[in-house]
Amino acid sequence: MKLEEIIQGVAIEEIKGDILKEIKGIHIDSRLVEEGDMFVAVKGTQTDGHAYIEKAIEKGAIAIVCETLPEHIDEQLTYIKVNHTEDLVGKLATTFYGNPTSKLKLIGVTGTNGKTTIATLLYNMFRKFGYKVGLISTVCNYIDGEAIPTEHTTPDPITLNKLLGRMADEGCKYAFMEVSSHAVAQKRIGGLKFAGGIFTNLTRDHLDYHKTVDNYLKAKKAFFDGLTKDAFALVNLDDKNGLVMTQNTKAKVCTYSLRSLSDFKGKVLEDGFEGMLLDINNIEVFVQFIGRFNAANLLAVYGTACLLGKKPEDVLVALSTLRPVSGRFDSLRSSQGYTAIVDYAHTPDALVNVLDTIQEVLNGKGKIITVVGAGGNRDKGKRPIMAQEATKKSDRVIITSDNPRFEEPQDIINDMLAGLGKDDLKKVISIVDRKEAIKTACMLAQTGDVILVAGKGHENYQDIKGVKHHFDDKEVIREIFDNE
Repeated sequence: MKLEEIIQGVAIEEIKGDILKEIKGIHIDSRLVEEGDMFVAVKGTQTDGHAYIEKAIEKGAIAIVCETLPEHIDEQLTYIKVNHTEDLVGKLATTFYGNPTSKLKLIGVTGTNGKTTIATLLYNMFRKFGYKVGLISTVCNYIDGEAIPTEHTTPDPITLNKLLGRMADEGCKYAFMEVSSHAVAQKRIGGLKFAGGIFTNLTRDHLDYHKTVDNYLKAKKAFFDGLTKDAFALVNLDDKNGLVMTQNTKAKVCTYSLRSLSDFKGKVLEDGFEGMLLDINNIEVFVQFIGRFNAANLLAVYGTACLLGKKPEDVLVALSTLRPVSGRFDSLRSSQGYTAIVDYAHTPDALVNVLDTIQEVLNGKGKIITVVGAGGNRDKGKRPIMAQEATKKSDRVIITSDNPRFEEPQDIINDMLAGLGKDDLKKVISIVDRKEAIKTACMLAQTGDVILVAGKGHENYQDIKGVKHHFDDKEVIREIFDNE
């Protein structure tokens, strides 16, 4: 594509060089640059792309987009000076990849919990309806069944537009995407047009990055502020921040709730470890999911499908056939008569949700043993809270290692234990080795008990000192069950 086409409609302060040259690719990572590419120098949280302009030129970049022109100007190259590269890179990528969101309907899901479940279930449902569909998620990206591995909840704007461009080229009619607060704050979704946005809830998370809950809220809200009047904003009325999200939106506002009158109203009629009987807008449906938080997620899925023009009765039939997402309240039954549940809960409220659900279903007929840790190099403030909530709602707690990253596992465990009083500590043991911790929980469990293994869910690794070691909670549990 011609450089002049790519920069059309972008606010430019200065151009040095020829804008008629052909651009073969766009990058913000100088390591990926090839001959004939454009390099956009972005000031990131860790590094400043301006320091890598020379490196990008060595690798063959013929156009440089930057905020500060380099001292040495090469006459053979084109330099484009702009005010904020971070703000513009999404727009440049969208134009270069043929404005993919004009060719498919993109739905974004944001909130602290439930993003992966809702986006994945919508992807599965719309494939059942016979459409070609894309998914952009924490776990993996998919183009109609083809898995494309991922590193971030929301990729950088260039990777994102490239991926959406492929989805559009391959005939996808819909794409469902998790939108993280980081992605909004770092303008990774710049240039994209969303057909709809879903808000799940907002609780303490990512404060290592956002510093305050208010900043975190503003990042989520900015997503809804950017929706157009032909889009919809579907928000959870049961979260006090639900309607805050839509204060400035131009989109059509719709609501879902398990407690209040709303556009999409649900109620849990029966609950067990095999599934739930729900009432959704006065129609009963049995689903293969457990817990009120999943009932809320399913309401969001139902509401979205209806807002995308599907018949309510077809949506309910599809809901009844869906299965839980891997690592999200994933239950395994032991031959000894107890149940193990693997869940990604890594925030205090997510842990509370899962434990409340287990308590509701157990109804006093068994004990709860919780295996839990906290990630290293992340929000330290939630560590004692995680331990408190686990202890409050469990009969036994085993505190163990999660992804320690560059911290010592024992230091993280000590931070968690610091939140507990004398009486709490009587039902807590700490075992650094996660496999041993799970084994111990299984040894303590009796018929009718439930073990919750929290924190990692779908993750099949442990991040230790920068190295990802294979570790899968479900694999470990299955191995223990096979040897019982």
